[in-house]
Amino acid sequence: MNNRMCEMFGIELPIFAFSHCRDVVVEVSRAGGMGILGMGRMRPDRLEEELAWIDAHIEGRPYGIDVLMPASLDGDAAAKGDLEYALPPAHLAFVRELLDEAGIPPLPPAEEAAIKRDILAGINFTPRESLALVEIALEHPIKAIVNALGPPPADIVERAHARGIKVGALAGKPRHAQKHRDVGCDFVVAVGTEAGGHTGEVTSMVLWPSIVDAVAPLPVLGAGGVGRGRQLAAALVLGCEGVWTGSVWLKTVQSEVIPEIKRKLFAAEAGDAVLTNTVTGKPCRTLRNAFSAAWDRADAPPVLPAPLQNYLWWQEGRTRVERVRAHDFLTYPVGQLVGDMREETSVRQVVYAMMEELLEARERLDAMLAGPEPPT
Repeated sequence: MNNRMCEMFGIELPIFAFSHCRDVVVEVSRAGGMGILGMGRMRPDRLEEELAWIDAHIEGRPYGIDVLMPASLDGDAAAKGDLEYALPPAHLAFVRELLDEAGIPPLPPAEEAAIKRDILAGINFTPRESLALVEIALEHPIKAIVNALGPPPADIVERAHARGIKVGALAGKPRHAQKHRDVGCDFVVAVGTEAGGHTGEVTSMVLWPSIVDAVAPLPVLGAGGVGRGRQLAAALVLGCEGVWTGSVWLKTVQSEVIPEIKRKLFAAEAGDAVLTNTVTGKPCRTLRNAFSAAWDRADAPPVLPAPLQNYLWWQEGRTRVERVRAHDFLTYPVGQLVGDMREETSVRQVVYAMMEELLEARERLDAMLAGPEPPT
């Protein structure tokens, strides 16, 4: 393709795949796109293992990393080492009573402390924690660093560029994208509200061209609601140089999603991907579940700021829920594309289907633009 993002990374297809799963990252890169490993849930020792595995299986293809370096945090991240003091007693009681009333058993007393320490070690939501992971990643042949929550620090941009690594960042508003450009980013990911995970309130159809115009000639990737070739075609027509995808990979055999959650994804409609701050303390689109719904109750305490709400959910909620696979409470970050996800497939099949539909969309558009056949 005659495409700047393909030229930037030496790839065949402008399909960038965000995933927490190393298998998805490798398979997308091997299929001609570019896998991006999400590091927000990894302990440093695990990250080293994951990157080493990717290096050994990706056949020299390029890949990148995605980090969480929020531009601002209201919560007290310094108290992470002792959450019994960091998390308000009323919030702890609310979550524990919610799960108790649902019949979800508490963690085994003898294992509780170790389980919580292990969970905490894998939650990286502050610049300091993310920087430690970046240091590890820089020892591997990564080709891109992408920040999911705000402009990346200028020193990270400088160090990456010195190593030939490109830098990008996600944006939900044109002014956010301009900040990314101003710190030296090589590309911007315009994230429409349809996206899973942390996202804003502006739809992709409106956001993509506005960010393209705001940072031109910097290349832009369209994100939010992309999982088919027609959506890829729309991004290209609206001025993007490619797409940033995430939710579509959850339905693949390679994804990290447990079978119980995958079944909930396949049964969901677009409206079941709800935007809520109950997961992390920042707006995050996730699969509808009993935990997020409970915060609408009159007796619910106010949602904590990030990252404390994130600690509360993982520490007191998700750990218990996933241990017994409690259906009503099971959730996963996913975009409105979930309404199109009905059955399991493979990463390679997703890539090929996207490209086939892209070509069909091009032929249809070409035929429309060609006008009527001249009279004989």
